Amino acid sequence: MSTTQSASKISDPTPGGPGSPSPLRVVLARVGVQNVSLLIALILLILVIGAQNPNFFGFRNIVAIGSAITVFGLLAIVQTLVILLGALDISVGSMTGLCSVVGAMVFTATTQSLLGILSAIFVGMLCGLANGLIIVYGRVNPVIATLATLAAFKGLAQIVSGGKSQGYTSSDPVYKALGRGEWFSIPILIYIFVVIAIIVGLVLKYTDIGRNIYAIGGNDTAARLAGININRYIIGVYLAVGAVAGLAGILLTARTGSGQPISGSEGLELEAITAAALGGAALQGGKGTIVGTVLAVVLLGVLSNGLTVLGVNPFWQNVAKGSLLVIAVVIQQRRSGQRAVGLPT
Repeated sequence: MSTTQSASKISDPTPGGPGSPSPLRVVLARVGVQNVSLLIALILLILVIGAQNPNFFGFRNIVAIGSAITVFGLLAIVQTLVILLGALDISVGSMTGLCSVVGAMVFTATTQSLLGILSAIFVGMLCGLANGLIIVYGRVNPVIATLATLAAFKGLAQIVSGGKSQGYTSSDPVYKALGRGEWFSIPILIYIFVVIAIIVGLVLKYTDIGRNIYAIGGNDTAARLAGININRYIIGVYLAVGAVAGLAGILLTARTGSGQPISGSEGLELEAITAAALGGAALQGGKGTIVGTVLAVVLLGVLSNGLTVLGVNPFWQNVAKGSLLVIAVVIQQRRSGQRAVGLPT
């Protein structure tokens, strides 16, 4: 037997043979340790809550969980894109509130739902463009830039709305279908969330755009030397975040029946970042998947619903979400092997 043949046998063992990986390792490699961990945590959480209250397993309750996660789930998906670049967007919640108010006010003024929807997405894209330009051409850290625009967008929403809910969209058939419509007993909100997740997931996995986003987050210097226009990608991703925030604002308006400057949009940034981090998106950039983010979104939705079903004080939900974010970041730090801040090497 030649040396080449021997090496081939060692590196490519026969499936099921002595040198082949175990089925468990194959499953972990294909699905990912992070996703398997999330699935186990989700199953355990469902079993614990269901054992305390059997109504949790009811079809309508499961549908309610799906509807409740849609708005922050959409923001978590695009937040994952931003984190993959090695950046962050803290302004997504206030951006959603501004888009919700503007879309509802345009609809009220024109009675045209299409104009209201387009105006919300347009305003969202303007907000995203502003974030991208500040970060790229102002050379401002993304956290500081979006922290500033969080306050600015929230202030704009309060100024144009007078700090109150605006418009009434419940009687419009388009908004009514978006907010409460169903197809095969599944809310249309859930279909929208699934479609956006699939599109972004496919772009990340099978296109040059997705591969370049991972490359920029993994090593921006190498990406630049490889000819990738980093500035264009940063502005493009923040534009996409703005467009999806506009869509989230429309769905928020459709669910509540009016434009919401603060109520319903406050705290969405925390939920979006928590879901992305919990789903395995490394805050240093270059690592993460949409599948992981979707699993984390479902986990957070089940947790919130479960606490409500069990009659736990709603204020504890924020405590639980904040704790999950800390746990997710601590796990990331440990797995990355980075030195802990404030401790000797």
